Amino acid sequence: MSILVETHDRVAVITLNDPDRRNTVTSAMNDAMIEAVAQAEADDGIGALVLTGAGSAFCAGALLDDLLGAGSEAELSSIYRGFLAVAHSGLPTIAAVNGPAVGAGMNLALAADMILAGESARFDSRFHQIAIHSGGGHTWRLANITNLQTAKAMVLFGERLNGQQAADVGIAYKCVPDDELLNVAIEYAQKAAAAPKGLVAKTKATFGSLAAVEDSQAAVDLETAPQFWAMQQDEFKQWVSDLKARISSKNK
Repeated sequence: MSILVETHDRVAVITLNDPDRRNTVTSAMNDAMIEAVAQAEADDGIGALVLTGAGSAFCAGALLDDLLGAGSEAELSSIYRGFLAVAHSGLPTIAAVNGPAVGAGMNLALAADMILAGESARFDSRFHQIAIHSGGGHTWRLANITNLQTAKAMVLFGERLNGQQAADVGIAYKCVPDDELLNVAIEYAQKAAAAPKGLVAKTKATFGSLAAVEDSQAAVDLETAPQFWAMQQDEFKQWVSDLKARISSKNK
């Protein structure tokens, strides 16, 4: 199987499972990723996703034959459909990067809401080194998570970053020992998964709309409708009821 899926207390761990090819993204892997993400989104028992790679690499990029076989821009774009399922998911997502994340594999990491890097992690844009333009929104995703100079250093000048260096420039949230990486990722994911699923989806949509916010009032307006929606949901009403009950019991 090109990917493996395991569940850990409301967290689906998706593992790229082609270690002999360093988890190179294939058409079959893309289809499996799309299916796995869709199933997790539809499952009320799943509230977050963790992505990682089997073996010594996170993901070595796209299969070269798929790139060469693309006969049109549309076919080329379809190579990135798997990681876009992650990028567009309403679930909170974490990339637990173990070993190299190269080219399209780095895109997969950048698609996640949070990147945790193992000490063995290596972030490598690589596109120019194989004489091809970056793809999959690579420049936008990279510049959106770190500063523009770092993005250019990686894409134009071939700078490669290890796990700690990636954390230092904000590409990774933090760098942790390899033997702790997956457990740390699952712990973070479980915290996110504890929140109501619909609330998380709306909050992620709010983050996606931040680029259009130009002033303080617009920031308030952006959050007013989803906040009012959340106040009408059973989860918030139950929290308020429980809080009042605790306060009442203390006052007796």
